[in-house]
Amino acid sequence: MEKQLKIVRILAICLLLFTAVSALTAGILFISDPSGQKMGMSTTYLASSPFSTYLLPGWVLLIVNGLMNVLAAIACIIRSKHYQLFVILQGILLSGWIIIQVILVKDLNVLHYSMFSIGVLLICCGIILQKLHKNKNL
Repeated sequence: MEKQLKIVRILAICLLLFTAVSALTAGILFISDPSGQKMGMSTTYLASSPFSTYLLPGWVLLIVNGLMNVLAAIACIIRSKHYQLFVILQGILLSGWIIIQVILVKDLNVLHYSMFSIGVLLICCGIILQKLHKNKNL
């Protein structure tokens, strides 16, 4: 059981850090260039959304999917109390972010599928970690 716990925890850490690096990079690029050109995008992509630039989405991306994933990964690495809940929370936030994004921009692409899948995997990892941790303590 200890080996399973370690494998799932390492998977969760990798997913959290991958998401964090991606979101930090994109967030910084959107904030530094709200037109989206540094990311190879145009504000026309936002036409059906309430946003005219990528500035606010960039900040949300940076904080919610960037910094908070880093903090969740650190909690997972140091095995802080209830770190499993942080993993679940980040999975919910990532999945929710993607669902809201798809609704707002009225587009669905491979990146949406990939990131939504990572969100679901994080939720699953967190639930498995909770169960394994609980069984370990019994």
